[in-house]
Amino acid sequence: MPRRRKTRWPKRILLAVLAIPLAYLAAALVGAVVSVNRDWREPDDGITVYLASNGVHADLVLPVDEGGLDWAPLFPARDFANAPDNARWIAFGAGEKRVYLETPTWSDVTPGTLWAATSGGERVMHVEWVTDPGYATRVIRLTPEQYRRLWAAIRAGFVLDDNGRPIRMDHPGYWQRDAFYRGVGKASAIDTCNQWVASRLRLAGVKAPLWSPFVNGLTARYRPADQST
Repeated sequence: MPRRRKTRWPKRILLAVLAIPLAYLAAALVGAVVSVNRDWREPDDGITVYLASNGVHADLVLPVDEGGLDWAPLFPARDFANAPDNARWIAFGAGEKRVYLETPTWSDVTPGTLWAATSGGERVMHVEWVTDPGYATRVIRLTPEQYRRLWAAIRAGFVLDDNGRPIRMDHPGYWQRDAFYRGVGKASAIDTCNQWVASRLRLAGVKAPLWSPFVNGLTARYRPADQST
């Protein structure tokens, strides 16, 4: 009798499952290398903003009041437990709701939060008052027009109430100087926290990666903060 051919379906399924993350990583590498706004050059004079990174997640750090644009009316002191009086900077980050609100530390990450982050969940905005942006890893100098465009792009990431103010979420924050707000759209493995930052810089006219789900595609493009002069 002829020998029964062994089924190849389990192997094919395994290969297909492995191909998905490999394809994602390959696309992320290409997206990080390809630039938009390639003609952008940092001006000799202008307004300084910072890019903060913990190696996984990136925030944009802007002056509170610069170029006639003031963040304070949008984020009043009553939204924060104890915002520092001497804070002259404000940091903005975007993320998925469950990841942001339920994982204050890496040890709090669960399969459920990872699934929410990759499959697509409600976007949440994180705002933090900053007294010293020295913790940031990268610095970017903008023209006044580029800064206005960046300011508007960040503001557009918030869901606003009838008075045009961001809507604070019922969460105490990580510290006394930060708060969470409702964000526009969904966060997912495609539109990550780092891609949100990249898209804000792109809208400002700044050179940025085409697609940067990981933070490295961002930090590699800008001057280290210790070279801010």
